[in-house]
Amino acid sequence: MEIKKAGSLAGSGTPSDAQLEKINRLTKTPLTREQVYVFSVHLCDDAVDRDFEQFATQSLPKLAELFVGKTGICDHEWSSQKQVARIFDADVIRDGTTSLIQAWAYMLRTPQTQDMIAQIEGGIKKEVSVGCAMAKSICSICGKSYGSCEHRKGQSYGGQLCTAILSEPVDAYEFSFVAVPAQRQAGVMKRKGGNCMKLEDYVEKSQDSSLVESLRGLQREAELGRAYRKQLEQDAVRLGLCLDFGADEQLLRTLAQQLDDGALQKFCKGLQGKVSMLTEPVGQLPEMTPPKSEFGREFMI
Repeated sequence: MEIKKAGSLAGSGTPSDAQLEKINRLTKTPLTREQVYVFSVHLCDDAVDRDFEQFATQSLPKLAELFVGKTGICDHEWSSQKQVARIFDADVIRDGTTSLIQAWAYMLRTPQTQDMIAQIEGGIKKEVSVGCAMAKSICSICGKSYGSCEHRKGQSYGGQLCTAILSEPVDAYEFSFVAVPAQRQAGVMKRKGGNCMKLEDYVEKSQDSSLVESLRGLQREAELGRAYRKQLEQDAVRLGLCLDFGADEQLLRTLAQQLDDGALQKFCKGLQGKVSMLTEPVGQLPEMTPPKSEFGREFMI
């Protein structure tokens, strides 16, 4: 899946000798300190963003490596005319309880870039957004691939907030100067497309009637599955309350939501068996002495 995460500038100025050495690894002609302007960028982090997504902490070092050498553009327009900078160094640092990717980028000091540098120095060009590809999106509640389970981002299950954890970096494309980032600390924007587009997008783009009908069939079956799952959760609560073993409705509902489909089915079946044993029917006119050998005598008049 293709992801865009927003960040911010952190520092700027003339490169040190060590920084200039790293920059010249990316150039065809060695540059001098006077020719180069450098600035630090907080690309992205592992905090939960406004879309209730977060990068997996263990994925940040690999993602930082992928960003080295990538270009800086404006408004995510993939055009050579929009290229203004390039990342020459990136590393993962800790900021309190948050891990983030801090990168350093450079641009040439030319008449064409004077306005851009002035805007960076003046705090106008401050927010950036990065484009990258992640192989997995994992549900923080159950650990399954997000979208394959019933949990939804932004909702709480048993007091735990559901988020989609982005992991296994595939590629890093660029970082871009943007006007308004969406994330609190390192905002997020997403674009559909590329080799990892969603199934719905692929079908829509293909305009194949057979694929459209197959997708609709899958969607109908998924809707039935969600309805069945919801009914199982309600049955678990109802049967648990009938047994009255000390669990209140909220506890039973939380327990049912956290069980996977197979475990929930077994749970309901076990509860139903217990309820059936406790509510076994008896005749309206039972004999004074219960029958000892003949089954069903209580129903005889």
